[in-house]
Amino acid sequence: MNKLIECVPNFSEGNDMNIIKQITNEIESVEGVKLLNVDPGKATNRTVVTFVGNPEAVINAAFLAIKKASELIDMSKHKGEHPRMGATDVCPLIPISNISMEETAEYAKQLGARVGKELNIAVYLYEAAQVNKNRNNLSVIRGGEYEGFFKKIKLPEWKPDYGPAEHSVKSGSTVIGARDFLVAYNVNLNTTSTRRANSIAFDVREAGRVKREGNAVTGKIVTDEKGNPVNIPGSLKSVKAIGWYIEEYGIAQISMNLTNINITPVHIAFDEVCKKATERGIRVTGSELVGLVPLKSMIDAGKYFLEKQNRSIGVSEKELIKIAVKSLGLDELSPFKPEERIIEYLLKDITSARLINMNLIEFANETASESPAPGGGSISAYVGALGISLGTMVANLSSHKPGWDDRWKEFSDWAEKGQHYKNELMKLVEEDTTAFNRIMTAFGLPKSTDEEKKARTQAIQEATKYATEVPFKVMQLCFDSMEVIKAMVEFGNPNSITDAGVGALCARSAVMGAYLNVKINASGLTDKDFATQLISQGLVLEGKTQALEAEILKLVNSKIK
Repeated sequence: MNKLIECVPNFSEGNDMNIIKQITNEIESVEGVKLLNVDPGKATNRTVVTFVGNPEAVINAAFLAIKKASELIDMSKHKGEHPRMGATDVCPLIPISNISMEETAEYAKQLGARVGKELNIAVYLYEAAQVNKNRNNLSVIRGGEYEGFFKKIKLPEWKPDYGPAEHSVKSGSTVIGARDFLVAYNVNLNTTSTRRANSIAFDVREAGRVKREGNAVTGKIVTDEKGNPVNIPGSLKSVKAIGWYIEEYGIAQISMNLTNINITPVHIAFDEVCKKATERGIRVTGSELVGLVPLKSMIDAGKYFLEKQNRSIGVSEKELIKIAVKSLGLDELSPFKPEERIIEYLLKDITSARLINMNLIEFANETASESPAPGGGSISAYVGALGISLGTMVANLSSHKPGWDDRWKEFSDWAEKGQHYKNELMKLVEEDTTAFNRIMTAFGLPKSTDEEKKARTQAIQEATKYATEVPFKVMQLCFDSMEVIKAMVEFGNPNSITDAGVGALCARSAVMGAYLNVKINASGLTDKDFATQLISQGLVLEGKTQALEAEILKLVNSKIK
């Protein structure tokens, strides 16, 4: 699989879209990278750009963008709410897939060396790319900002890692590094006071605040036996935060960097800020994400807020995201469009999910067309997905049934399990057609020479084996999903018992339909041991499914008499 890294450069321009467009044009000119997001901020006068690609292409695109920014942005005239030190203020690289942090750090060093040498810009490494732990923290490096760096860069301990020991008047200096995925997240307050926003930021950020005697703002700083200031840590780990006033919106915000969302996820940061704000007589009115966010962050947030309401979390991905957006107030300042802000959605290849993105009429028309795919395998997977969807529906209805409030968690767990089966079966709707297309591609390979014939035969066998395994997965998943369906017949909302019964009929049909595909595809395999074993296992699974369906239908009929 290809190595993939993400680059999230922050440019010190958030108002002139012509300048921003010229910079992003440089990125898009490089083959092998995909521009995912451009997020300008007027008050901060800063734009966060996100793009991904193979490492070499990303490094090249980042260099061109940094070069263009140095030509277009004049830091001597720059004003903005966000701390900054250069035209390209910071340029982190983030490992996404099939690449280690160590490898990513080496690419950051390559980029830093090139920027220093070819652009004559002072470059500082940070996070995983920086071996000196005294200067690997971005906020420490950036201390003094653009205005203070003319003197700071002359200090021996602040000699740049690459480039001249001169702070460019026009371009400033740049920080380049490698880090884990970071979520930039701002929480909106119903106040215009930067001082009060900062107080909340100090309450929550991991670094906390300096301890003082008496007055927390003007009191004498408390020191330890070595004369170092004593610190009062904040309540959230892996969180950096400051307070600022955003003139564009007329409000103060808590601006946070969530450096490890496994330790402090977005929803926990939001709730903690709400708590600390309330303690200070301030209300949170909403929040905003800067740049992109992982899908997991939105899913986890949706589940978190549903669970706080004692509601089922076994709902669709789309519904979970909707709950997250509304609960976090992500649409307060501007519309939040998941397809533009969730990284997995931007990376998704739409053509690889052609069938499951169709509406009902389109899917039926495609099935009825002269094309041999989608065929019985895809339809079996889809029928199975509809069957478990009915079982999941009963679970969700049961979790909200009046008088069953104390059982919401029981049915939520069943609904969540049902959603898992549904999602996996929907993937197999597409995968079965992919498997068929692989066989057709293999048959189309050249066969003029003995070598070509051998390669073609092998490709046909590998594709056929894959096309046999996919419907067998459908069989297994549909049989397993009947656990949820049976439980809903036994314990679920009695008003929906027949819906669960229909779900059982669908699951049975899906298993039997998929088994037909297993048998027909296995008949073309030269590996007869594999074929015989899969057919034998499928026969057993078909028998178990029919028996379980009969048991479920017997229960349904006994309850509707």
